[in-house]
Amino acid sequence: MPDFPFQSFVEGFGWAALGVVVLLGATFALAQVQKRHSVIDTAWGLGFVVIAAVTFATSAGSGSDDARRWLILILTAAWGLRLAGFIGWRARDGAEDPRYEDMLSEAPGSRNMFALRKIYLTQGVVMLFVSLPVQVAMYATGPLGWLAWVGAIIWLIGFFFETVGDYQMAAFRNDPANKGTVMDRGLWRYTRHPNYFGDAAVWVGLFLVAADSWPGVLTILSPALMFWTLSNKTGKPLTEKRLSTRPGYREYIENTSGFFPLPPKPGRGASS
Repeated sequence: MPDFPFQSFVEGFGWAALGVVVLLGATFALAQVQKRHSVIDTAWGLGFVVIAAVTFATSAGSGSDDARRWLILILTAAWGLRLAGFIGWRARDGAEDPRYEDMLSEAPGSRNMFALRKIYLTQGVVMLFVSLPVQVAMYATGPLGWLAWVGAIIWLIGFFFETVGDYQMAAFRNDPANKGTVMDRGLWRYTRHPNYFGDAAVWVGLFLVAADSWPGVLTILSPALMFWTLSNKTGKPLTEKRLSTRPGYREYIENTSGFFPLPPKPGRGASS
């Protein structure tokens, strides 16, 4: 079993946490200027890029495997920058997200202080927990093995579903003829949430890159949390609740897989 530089990892974790605090502090300041806390959605992807970059720097010279460090950095940065760019472009109108408006309407006192606790602190902690495979992989000392390359392939599949799914939905929404209708084309014929499935697959892939060398396998709860959140908590359930009254959506649910891509049910398939 390869040695793991645990002390260096702990120190790197502290620097990564500091990086997240700085990023979220800047995001909170920007939210005050723009008068909307939904800017944190853009910071979500950027947070993982910061964590990966900081950990990449702090793990240098720790005896870790450089090939794995570069692989995990490239995969994490590509995913995080793409996601941040897409969300930032999608939110360019500057309106507050209804999810945050509903949450902040329950604030017992200052909305900003409530937002710091409920939104920024929560997301910061989740970022650090979900990113544990990335952080551990940066310090892993064993050479890249077959499991890491399987993880890279799963990451690529997830990145494809997330990127293409987002592009297809954006194109659908930009066509006035589709207003009030249900997106049931492209990847959306096979899963009601190709973007969420893709996101979950990306983190499974990153976990496998980490699990290729000890003690990466111990970070399994991080992708499990991401998968559960996307499929059962804030991803799929909230989206489907919001769309449940749209004409044709009930039929779409009956015809189309809820998460994992599967062929539409025969005889009642979505439109091509």
